Amino acid sequence: MHFYADENFPFFVIAELRNLGHDVLTAFEDNKANQKISDEEVLHRAAELGRVVLTLNSRDFKKLHTANNSHAGIFICTFDSDFGGQAVRIAEKAAEIKTANGQRVRIYRPDK
Repeated sequence: MHFYADENFPFFVIAELRNLGHDVLTAFEDNKANQKISDEEVLHRAAELGRVVLTLNSRDFKKLHTANNSHAGIFICTFDSDFGGQAVRIAEKAAEIKTANGQRVRIYRPDK
């Protein structure tokens, strides 16, 4: 699956996803970081590139999805300091659903 990580998404999760074979483009690599770009613009840019947004920002991206679900997908994650475990959960969900078009998917941190 092709992902687009917003600028607040943990780099160590991104690195692990790449190790698992996923194509992850960051907002920073796309020259979109540190420019006060709105979440709506992030979602639009990801859709333009055919990439699923990776974010920890549940509140704003849930609202964006509810307002308009014509996007390539949104994976909303809860913060987890087990970056490798979080990457595995993201990869498992991506394999399970095959395509995220128009979907909002939650990736939860497991109860400890």
